Amino acid sequence: MQFMQIRGTTILAVSHNGKVAVAGDGQVTNNASVIKHRAKKVRRIYNDRIIVGFAGATADALNLSEKLEEKLERYNGNLVRAAVELARDWRTDKYLRRLEAMMIAVDDSKMLLISGSGDVIEPDEGVIAIGSGGVAAQAAAQALLGHADAIGYDARKIVEHAMKIAAHICVYTNDSITIEEV
Repeated sequence: MQFMQIRGTTILAVSHNGKVAVAGDGQVTNNASVIKHRAKKVRRIYNDRIIVGFAGATADALNLSEKLEEKLERYNGNLVRAAVELARDWRTDKYLRRLEAMMIAVDDSKMLLISGSGDVIEPDEGVIAIGSGGVAAQAAAQALLGHADAIGYDARKIVEHAMKIAAHICVYTNDSITIEEV
């Protein structure tokens, strides 16, 4: 029996001039076939104050999003504390450690990458990306960020254009992009 191997995603978060934008592409693939073009991999949680974007197995990512929201409820919206507790549980819980996903979570002051290996990483530069097209999207965003004020780009424009660049480079990334801002 051959199992369906769904993979490929690009999630990008950029902070610029007090605003944060998170973008995700919409493509879902099964091996070499595209099976969905407009999946929503970026969403708001915790009373619309937190934006999460996820890469990996969809059911696992949604489960982690729910777990993060539970932690946010428990810790009164403290994103760092909730993320650290989620990462700890993710690494040590017998069920959770089997989940295959990564997550970017942002609020109005923090941007974090949360992984199943127990990592909670806040980027130095205000740009972070995950997924198959993450390297291309992050490189494009950093280049655009360096010229953003001169060309009149805000965080939303930076993620929009960086994701389009990634879509031209990564076969597992498309240009059907969902963007959320805080």
